[in-house]
Amino acid sequence: MFRFCVLASGSSGNCAFVSDGRTRLLVDAGLSAKETFARLESIGENPAAIDAVLVTHEHSDHVCGLGPVIRKLKTLKGGTPVPLYLTKLTAPLIDWNGGDAPEGLVEFQAGSRFRIGDLEVASFTIPHDAADPVGFTFTGSGGKAGIVTDLGYVPDSIRYHLEDVDVLLLESNHDLDMLKVGPYPWSVKQRVMSRKGHLSNDVAGDFLRDNLSSRATAVVLGHLSEHNNHPEIVRLVAAQALHDRALFTQLVVAEPGVRTQVFEW
Repeated sequence: MFRFCVLASGSSGNCAFVSDGRTRLLVDAGLSAKETFARLESIGENPAAIDAVLVTHEHSDHVCGLGPVIRKLKTLKGGTPVPLYLTKLTAPLIDWNGGDAPEGLVEFQAGSRFRIGDLEVASFTIPHDAADPVGFTFTGSGGKAGIVTDLGYVPDSIRYHLEDVDVLLLESNHDLDMLKVGPYPWSVKQRVMSRKGHLSNDVAGDFLRDNLSSRATAVVLGHLSEHNNHPEIVRLVAAQALHDRALFTQLVVAEPGVRTQVFEW
């Protein structure tokens, strides 16, 4: 049975859990080790059973807890290092607090596919202002999950990778009008709105209306801005898009600081 849970999503920290019942993975480590493990335990998962950690990009809200998480997992596994997957261009940018990179570091080329246990992982480049950012899909005998946040637009290559997902975490970062009149300096607003920034609610809604897999049982909208968005606006835009498509996909908004329910299929 597949299990998927967004443990955290937003500028204050990002982390997700995905499993096919045999292989258990963490994607990103933007929470403290203590909080990460507490949230895993809250969904009935033993942190010591994590098989690998993957990183999408080097921004602090995705990696600020990475070192402690990796070190604690090694301790929980009796000294056996947990594999840590990063792209070749991302790995040198991680701050290990003055120390060396941990054992078990696996560098991969963005766009490559590889297996971790029973799961096939496909990485794909996303348009964001990081060194080598990627999204992921995870495919096993029971289905497919996708994670794609921190992107300025949705190119055809990403649409291809997400064609047949069962559950998807997709960014819905900002309401454009709120961003324009919000507190950010104009330079930051331009960055957020750029093609290497973040997805607006309207663009996320367009994807749901035009491209969401018809087999998708659930879509999680995440990475909401705490200053330039509101969960109810996100929900309203996305629900209208799904209605226009006549899809009965479950819609969940991942509010900042709160983990989602566990999706099982």
